[in-house]
Amino acid sequence: MRTLLWAALLLAAATIPALAQGTASPEVIKELAPTGKLRAAINLGNAVLAQGSAQEPHGITVDLSRELARRTDLALELVTFPAAGKVFEALKAGAWDIAFIAIEPVRAAEIDFSAPYVFIEGTYMVPKDSTLKEVADVDRAGVRIAVGRDSAYDLYLTRTIQHATLVRAPIGGGRAMIDLFLADKLEAVAGVKQPLIDYAKTDPNVRVMDGRFMVIEQAMGTPKGRPAAARYVHGFVEDMKASGFVADALKRSNQPSAQVAPPAKN
Repeated sequence: MRTLLWAALLLAAATIPALAQGTASPEVIKELAPTGKLRAAINLGNAVLAQGSAQEPHGITVDLSRELARRTDLALELVTFPAAGKVFEALKAGAWDIAFIAIEPVRAAEIDFSAPYVFIEGTYMVPKDSTLKEVADVDRAGVRIAVGRDSAYDLYLTRTIQHATLVRAPIGGGRAMIDLFLADKLEAVAGVKQPLIDYAKTDPNVRVMDGRFMVIEQAMGTPKGRPAAARYVHGFVEDMKASGFVADALKRSNQPSAQVAPPAKN
């Protein structure tokens, strides 16, 4: 009798984690991987989210993709892109099933977003001797701001900038907007704060402003029309935040400036 009791307790204990994770239904599996593989879009243009090469990417978005594939028992295919704008463009061709991309009204028309899993800051870098001292100083006539085309900060600044002029690099990730800023001697460059700080450490002629012009809410997304997959991904993201997985993944990829997003309100 005692042996049977212990066996029952062990079986129950082993079952608890599986129940906590939530079993993916056949409908969820079909919507997550209509081709038979879970195709995850990885944006290598944002160094906070992914590092490495197209052949060997790593970082928090790769870790989350692998964990989602593990939980759903799906084969995983990492589809890499040089910028978030390219991820969004590829949606029209049906190139991915899940993506890691900032929440934006323009994108929300075609993507169902989870709640954010991490917050990152958008700020400016300027020449070291620039008369622009604070973030609010940048939006003035005669100021040209380099941005990466179709990046989250490009879309945000397009809505909010009233006096300055946005000058778009052809690709919204990596160093494209920094190269444009340097080559054309522009007054400022907008971007994710940490990569700008990393660059400024190598160039004594520039400085990164304190403060920010926006908080970029990074989320997971699924193509519109896959409601079961969207609900599952929403729950997955909440579990990843609550369990400490997101925080641990940020530490492993050495991204101390990124902040784990709070639990969703609903």
